[in-house]
Amino acid sequence: MELSKLTKESLITIHSDLVNKDEIIHALIEKLYQEDKISNKEEFYNAVIAREEISATGIDAGLAIPHGKSSAVKEASFAVAILNNIATDWPSVVPTNEVKYVFLLAIPEVDESGTQMKLLSTLMTKMSDMNYTSKLYSATSPKQFVELLDYDPNQTTEKEEVTYTHSIVAITACAAGIAHTYMAAEALIKAGKEMGVQVFVEKQGANGIEDRHTNEQLKNADAAIFSVDVAVKNEERYQHLPTIRTRVAAPLHNAQGIIQDALDKASNSDKKEFVEQDAVDESITGIIKESVMTGISHVIPLIVAGGMIAALVTIFARLFGAEVLLSDSTSYLYQIKLLGSTLLGTLMVPVLAAYMAYSIAEKPGLTAGFAAGLCANMIEGGFLAGMLGGIVAGFVMLGLKKYIPAKGTFAGFVSFVIYPVASVLIVGIIMLFVLGQPVTWLNNSLVAMLSSLSGTNAALLGAIVGIMVSFDLGGPVNKASYAFCVAAMAEGVLVPYCVFASVKMVSAFAVTLATKFAKDLYTEQEREIGNSTWLLGLAGITEGAIPFMMADPLRVMFSMSVGSAVCGALVAMFQIGLDVPGAGIFSIFVLTADNMPVAMAVWFGAAVLGAIISASLLVITRKQKLKK
Repeated sequence: MELSKLTKESLITIHSDLVNKDEIIHALIEKLYQEDKISNKEEFYNAVIAREEISATGIDAGLAIPHGKSSAVKEASFAVAILNNIATDWPSVVPTNEVKYVFLLAIPEVDESGTQMKLLSTLMTKMSDMNYTSKLYSATSPKQFVELLDYDPNQTTEKEEVTYTHSIVAITACAAGIAHTYMAAEALIKAGKEMGVQVFVEKQGANGIEDRHTNEQLKNADAAIFSVDVAVKNEERYQHLPTIRTRVAAPLHNAQGIIQDALDKASNSDKKEFVEQDAVDESITGIIKESVMTGISHVIPLIVAGGMIAALVTIFARLFGAEVLLSDSTSYLYQIKLLGSTLLGTLMVPVLAAYMAYSIAEKPGLTAGFAAGLCANMIEGGFLAGMLGGIVAGFVMLGLKKYIPAKGTFAGFVSFVIYPVASVLIVGIIMLFVLGQPVTWLNNSLVAMLSSLSGTNAALLGAIVGIMVSFDLGGPVNKASYAFCVAAMAEGVLVPYCVFASVKMVSAFAVTLATKFAKDLYTEQEREIGNSTWLLGLAGITEGAIPFMMADPLRVMFSMSVGSAVCGALVAMFQIGLDVPGAGIFSIFVLTADNMPVAMAVWFGAAVLGAIISASLLVITRKQKLKK
């Protein structure tokens, strides 16, 4: 659609001193009436105001597009006012928008050709291009403005050959993550081109990280520029480079000066050795795996806090004979335990889903992820539904970012309105009406199966959980077992997590035993590590044994897994439960069993026995290694 055919010079006001919204609308309506585009000013005014009451017509980057559909409109047209000052009372979709450019659209009530949608679509598409708007708003007369309405910046055929002598990596990020982030990026790139400096800009805005710097760009760069008003994400990537920092708006006024400052600092500083960043696995499997690990790592502190608070309150009540207070909703003990329980019961799944979605789609995925987690709670789908919802939310948001990119003038509108509303609606429909019943059925079936396990079957489950816990000492397999055990506990199946908490002590105890009773087989540094790992084990921390596994992965992995399997099988066979998350020695006081003294002895004794078995295997395999 050619915009110039829907307006004329007499409908364009380049310099308007008006600042009141109602006065601006009246002035533009008067112009439309004088040009015989509308037949009744009052009737059309009422149509415009009726539309204003539905939602704000201020958009972003200074733009407002009021419009009215009325029988008073003779033919589709629009009038424009470019204000000298900001309209002080014009509500906008993006709260920080300050209206200076007003396009009033007049649409006939009978719009068989769909002029309204075509006009809005064309106008919004063009206005989202900063090159277009900067040229349009620079018009010095109504005639020039009309001529520029159909300007297409993408049709330019000029190609500039630039010889680059330096390379700089830059990051731009503003608090809102919209306009200034992109404007600063454009300013740096343009200034660099003029100076013969190739500037690679990574935008860290409302849509997450865009144009992420590659290893090659980071390695070859002479310096780094951080034009930011917020913290830089993954700043460690730039530690080898001389770096300067500015406010995000600084490049808009002095981009060449900033680039020159960076080059000057580079010439007076030595670059450090570049540490190559791990390549991102962009396969579907890799993305989902990273998503699960991210979600679990973010939810662990919440689970530990909620579990420990609930556990400590329960221990306190048992020690002082105040257990009756735990069921009294007016007591302090009840309220504190409720705090811990709410962290687990209400927040755990939404937080898991949100950060899984965040891993896939970055910042825009958080809202959809939280919604997916809430839906998982609503359908009582538990951890399984939450994890599935997080993945769905992440990929839904990726799709929206791909097909509705948040760029240019309407970046704020897309980021703060389209993305959250559309993603939550789509994810909600999928979770509640498509996946809800199947996932809930699967979750209930799994819970029923786990609840029915006993004897040999329970021992097998305990052994498998035990092996997973110590297989990689806090790695993906360990986290997978953690997620499974927490999910089971959330559904009232308490044995798996009890196994998990007991096995968490095995590897740390085993390292201490092996280094104490076979000192001649280990170096002084290894013996020093062994002196403290048992304390980590009491706190439920397996990572203390990682140095041993790194030095001899297969032998240590085998030794730890065998002892952990025995520990897990014993705890599961005795059907000992644990109903509050946590790991380490404190869990012994909140076990659930018919005979608590026996349960406590078996739970801790299984860990010690498992540690003795693992320590013996560590010594045997170490001797074999030294012989070879």
